[in-house]
Amino acid sequence: MEKTSPILITGAGGFVGRNLVERLRCEGYTQLLCFERDNTDEELRAWAGRAAFVYHLAGINRPKDPKEFYDGNADLTTRLLGYLEQAGNTAPVLVTSSIQAALDNDYGKSKAQAEQAVFDHEARTGAPAYVYRMPGLFGKWCRPNYNSVVATFCHNVANGLPIQVRDPDYELPLVYIDDVVDAFVAALDGRVARERSIPGYCFLRPVHTVTLGRLAELVKGFALARGGAAAEALGGGMPTLAVPDLEAGSFEKKLYSTYLSYLPEDQFSYPLKMNVDDRGSFTEFLRSPERGQVSVNISKPGIVKGNHWHNTKNEKFLVVRGQAVIRFRKVGTDKVIEYPVSGDKLEVVDIPTGYTHNIENVGQEDLVTVMWANEPFDPEHPDTFFLKV
Repeated sequence: MEKTSPILITGAGGFVGRNLVERLRCEGYTQLLCFERDNTDEELRAWAGRAAFVYHLAGINRPKDPKEFYDGNADLTTRLLGYLEQAGNTAPVLVTSSIQAALDNDYGKSKAQAEQAVFDHEARTGAPAYVYRMPGLFGKWCRPNYNSVVATFCHNVANGLPIQVRDPDYELPLVYIDDVVDAFVAALDGRVARERSIPGYCFLRPVHTVTLGRLAELVKGFALARGGAAAEALGGGMPTLAVPDLEAGSFEKKLYSTYLSYLPEDQFSYPLKMNVDDRGSFTEFLRSPERGQVSVNISKPGIVKGNHWHNTKNEKFLVVRGQAVIRFRKVGTDKVIEYPVSGDKLEVVDIPTGYTHNIENVGQEDLVTVMWANEPFDPEHPDTFFLKV
């Protein structure tokens, strides 16, 4: 689809709508017709006549009167489709329904009616219909304490508020907002995944399944990793500095990004424990069982640190300020190898196993070195043996 083609988005200010609108803008789409509650029916009629593609995301899910389900879901959908037909507009229509459309309740029945209206519209006009029955969604900008347990858990824990886990074993099917938006943007060019088990419907992937208990455990772990007020509310103290599984596409990676979006604006930072002595300081930055530990080492002029070796633990040193010499000697030999390094020219120095090593500040200012180790330090199994270079 051309980037200048008009795109109608109902419910543009909602959770899905807001994320979709911002993605479309980032990708260069310039004619976004954003329909929200404050817009008039006349505007909806006019925009329906112009739209080259329709995202129908608007709906009602928690009304005061059950009748509002039908007004905001089925009736709004029928009006929108009527305006399209009056204008002779056969633009594709993408509709967000709900997995509850298969249930016998007012919300589900109103969604099922909206679905049928879209399929009937497709049959009458030939306009492509993309109907998605949405599972639970999560991601940035979702409203907490409303209808998303993920948003509620993330918001409450990040703000030091309690959460309730009534059934820890209850399983939730969840889809991440960026995966939703990816699918919806692809639909602009007709690239949709069709549901085989329910003909006519489209599906979203991947669907992550997690129990309430596991969800609460993960979110609390994110807070404990950062420390601060949120961790104190959970009985924690200094940050554990642990980062979650960040494998591409993993649920934990997506949940961690979601959690950070709920941080209070005065708590983006958190303190680290600096181990300070007359030589300088050593401060652990973050740790992960799968990806090791990152630390920052500061040495005063003339100071030598290290003089030890490892069997399996390996490290990478990156001097970011000052002048230093990193020295190596293979255990059992006499040859000393020297690597001059400087913050003026960033380069990584690998610390191989079986070599005793040290680092000396040979400059006139504090030496700052970023150090990565392939495993977090374990005082029970340090794999560190003193031996002068």
